Amino acid sequence: MILNAFFFYLFAGVLLASAFMVIASRNPVHSVLFLILAFCNSAGLFIMLGAEYLAMLLIVVYVGAVAVLFLFVVMMLDVDFVELRQGFLQYLPVGALVGIVLLVELFLGLGAWVISPEVLKHGSEPIPPLTEVTNVEAIASVLYTKYIFYFQVSGLVLLVAMVGAIVLTLRHKDYVRRQDINVQVARGPETSIEVRKVETGKGI
Repeated sequence: MILNAFFFYLFAGVLLASAFMVIASRNPVHSVLFLILAFCNSAGLFIMLGAEYLAMLLIVVYVGAVAVLFLFVVMMLDVDFVELRQGFLQYLPVGALVGIVLLVELFLGLGAWVISPEVLKHGSEPIPPLTEVTNVEAIASVLYTKYIFYFQVSGLVLLVAMVGAIVLTLRHKDYVRRQDINVQVARGPETSIEVRKVETGKGI
């Protein structure tokens, strides 16, 4: 128990400190690095809770893809954040209003859970005991059986979004030679081969 408490306070303390540094750091690259550190400590907390799937999701998806993508974008674009912060005050009231609305919704959700704990008993799928299966197996058995249609539809939506983003951002450059499959297929010997008569002892 002492070891569990030590690692809990270690992960929680580093998580809070790195989350604060994400918004307090002046360098955007440092902010992204602190965000990666926060994700890693959150994964440690999820592992201590027995939620290996969420821990794996944080490491593989958020750290391995999202946060690294943020880091590459910030480093490659070289955005002038000093110029972006100049109009910060004019958006402050709207941002504060949105933050207050989200905070009220969060408290309402927590209050409903505390006031009405019987809501948790209305789950459509019972959770098997961890002694029989792991939480990864339990999530997979439900996701790939009962919700397989929604899973496939969400994958199709992401595929369409990816193709749309590629089409919208694709720019053809005149100096880049590209393939034209129709021209290649329509070629014949008369357009592909050129016969030249070379005199003896002379080159082309």
